[in-house]
Amino acid sequence: MLRTTFRHLSSKPSSLRNVAVVLSGCGVYDGTEIHEASACLVHLSRHNASVHMFAPNNVQKHVINHLTGEPMPETRNILVESARIARGGQNISSLDKLQVNQFQAIVLPGGFGAAKNLSTFAFDGENMTVNEQLEKILKDFLRSRKPIGMCCISPVIAAKLIPGVQLTLGKMKNLTDNETKNVFPYSGAVMSARQMGAETQECDINEICVDNHHRLVTTPAFMKNAPFHEVFDGVGLMIEKVVEMIGKK
Repeated sequence: MLRTTFRHLSSKPSSLRNVAVVLSGCGVYDGTEIHEASACLVHLSRHNASVHMFAPNNVQKHVINHLTGEPMPETRNILVESARIARGGQNISSLDKLQVNQFQAIVLPGGFGAAKNLSTFAFDGENMTVNEQLEKILKDFLRSRKPIGMCCISPVIAAKLIPGVQLTLGKMKNLTDNETKNVFPYSGAVMSARQMGAETQECDINEICVDNHHRLVTTPAFMKNAPFHEVFDGVGLMIEKVVEMIGKK
């Protein structure tokens, strides 16, 4: 199911909109994509959701110099780095503290941290594994019929954990060589998701894919080299749908 629209109206207040946001570090190349995380938080705020953030309290796989793209000879902690986005420790906890019964939805922004720190997709492709704590949490959300939102590369985690899930990782079909290289440069992830058993949908930056059976909402975000405002608006569509699904079984 695809949906394209633009809405900026806030929802009615609700005390039952506690949403967990799972981060994977701070910075696109080795952690959370900061602009996607910010977009998720802004749109959740507009929908009057109460948000708490979580991240694994582990050493991240490696540290990337975001100026040069080269690895750096140091180690950093995923939770400590994620606290930068959370604006301090009062808004974020270790992932093992996440209690599913305290939240009505969960959201995973993208960034290479989702493929390096929350899973091993960046290194192992379709043979990836998922962080054990996160795997249990997501399966508990699924069993509880609570909505899950994922954007950018993070839907590969759903592809690994949910047989036959419907999701989007952007576009792969009928792309020119230039589009494959410069517009949808990570389109190879689409084939990997299919090989893991997912049913992928072709979506542009302003579209979402809704799997009503598994209550999963996904959008491409920076799987496309798109302007910041378009990514922001696309993430907004995802959040709007996740909020809409809260309380509906």
